[in-house]
Amino acid sequence: MTAPGPAPITFDARPLTDPVDAAAVRAFAAELRARQATTVAASTIIGIVVVIVAGLIMVPFFVTIILSLASASGSPGIAVIPLVLIGLVVVAVVMMIWLGVRNAQAVRYRLNLFAQANGMSYEAKVADPPLPGMIFSLGRARQSTDLIRGTRPRFVEFGNYQYTVQSGKSSTTYRWGYVAVKLDVPLPNIVLDAKGNNGFGSNLPASFEKEQRLSLEGDFDQYFTLYCPTGYERDALYLFTPDIMARFIDNAAQLDVEIVDDWLFLYTQRKVSTLDPATWAWLFGAVGALLTKFDQWARWRDERLLAENADAVGTASVAPAMSAQLPFAPPVGLLTPPPGVAPQGRRLRRRATWLPILVVIGFVVFWIWSRLN
Repeated sequence: MTAPGPAPITFDARPLTDPVDAAAVRAFAAELRARQATTVAASTIIGIVVVIVAGLIMVPFFVTIILSLASASGSPGIAVIPLVLIGLVVVAVVMMIWLGVRNAQAVRYRLNLFAQANGMSYEAKVADPPLPGMIFSLGRARQSTDLIRGTRPRFVEFGNYQYTVQSGKSSTTYRWGYVAVKLDVPLPNIVLDAKGNNGFGSNLPASFEKEQRLSLEGDFDQYFTLYCPTGYERDALYLFTPDIMARFIDNAAQLDVEIVDDWLFLYTQRKVSTLDPATWAWLFGAVGALLTKFDQWARWRDERLLAENADAVGTASVAPAMSAQLPFAPPVGLLTPPPGVAPQGRRLRRRATWLPILVVIGFVVFWIWSRLN
């Protein structure tokens, strides 16, 4: 009689909301600091130095000005009120910073407990994550935070992500939540632009040539706009069978989807790693529903690689020594393609973004017209 296997882990959201022990939170925060002591970002160090220097310079500066004005007016006592106000402001700022740090530590501690309760692991921050999705190569100061990872039945990572784009003297920080799922084999670059989260046009940070749009059967087009590389339409139909399309509609209609290399990404412009149990229940349910269908994707092969291999081998003959040793003629090339994607299917063709250029041209035309009139 075989011994029963371990009981499956059930979804447990209690660590997200249960009370936490303050001492345990501080201990976990110290553990994280020790773990990241050698990888503190230069920008963080610069920010801390700037705050300290500003406090050491600005506060004495204002105090000196107030005392000087009070002395010049002949009423030194009048300086008490501004000094008290400055003191209250300093205390309030320090308290806000302390409460913010304390709350952030509690959030990280809860997420770590939540990850452990659900058979996963937690990591506070990863700078410049090496992922191939469209959001991970944009801007600067790229970082993922509050990562929760699982490895069974396949690698899955939930995280919050941000990057900063510089435009002249101003900069904008963009924030995303994402789920990264490792696939069994590389697949063509396919994007599902969810219509349910769009505003005035797509919310994705990249746009693609319209010729790469593919319309699927049923009401799938009411929920997603699908882009696949030109010539890979039949492959997309093989991957997105009616049952898989139904899974995406039922579970991921508010999420943008990207398949690139051997990864599948789910994107949203809200936090994924959060203390909201409903968000986790939704994401766990969506990923669980999709995982059961990925096995058939593992069987996909790019027939173009077989053709490329045949072209490379060409009319190459078997070496005489090899022919003499074998009682049969070995086949030329591969009988089935290896896992992988031909170069033309690895990335979608992107479309140039004209709106910023038109805005600049319009500004220049308006400036010239105003100068002439």
